[in-house]
Amino acid sequence: MEDRKLIRLLKAIMLLGIALILLGIYLHNFSEAIEQLGVIGIIISALCVAIGMALSLPTKMYLTFVLVRWEERAKGSGED
Repeated sequence: MEDRKLIRLLKAIMLLGIALILLGIYLHNFSEAIEQLGVIGIIISALCVAIGMALSLPTKMYLTFVLVRWEERAKGSGED
């Protein structure tokens, strides 16, 4: 049961990261308020993308490792 909670948490963090990436892209391409801020606006949109990538990429790798370990346990218990 603990693994399922961990997987849900990792999925939530990954989705938050993807949402931040999309927000950064939206701010950079379509927001006039960010455009009027100039360099500060570019920094804000870049920070959204950077934090989103930092949240989403390592989480995907760790989530893959957890799922592979979970699958190996299921195969190991089925062979007995």
